[in-house]
Amino acid sequence: MSAPLYNKDILRLAANIPHHRRLPHAQASVEKRSPTCGSRVTADVRMENGRIADIGLDVKACALGQASAALMAAQAIGLTADELADARDRLTAYLAGESDELDFWPGLAVLAPARDYPARHASIRLGFEAIAEAARMADA
Repeated sequence: MSAPLYNKDILRLAANIPHHRRLPHAQASVEKRSPTCGSRVTADVRMENGRIADIGLDVKACALGQASAALMAAQAIGLTADELADARDRLTAYLAGESDELDFWPGLAVLAPARDYPARHASIRLGFEAIAEAARMADA
């Protein structure tokens, strides 16, 4: 029997998104939206010495999108744009069934049951996509 799609861990993450406020004086801001469900994540970033120094998020998404954004935000500070892009790409590969690895990012195993729900994938990717793109823009 597979794990439930929405569980207490997902709901706890969704209710406790780190950096859940817009970032004043951001070097870059990116909004990503899922056309499937309308979920939206806006990421603001500031970089120092090629690494994320501060982030801000505005998350309007389902619990899965909120949980994924929370996981990304909890670990993004101190990472480079390349490291964030790699995490984004690895999450995309996992959701698409091209990889079975989730250990590249702390806590992602909680989202494993969502792999069987392709309609939820876009929302799950939003936080990773927005932060990675904003970091790339700020670092350019």
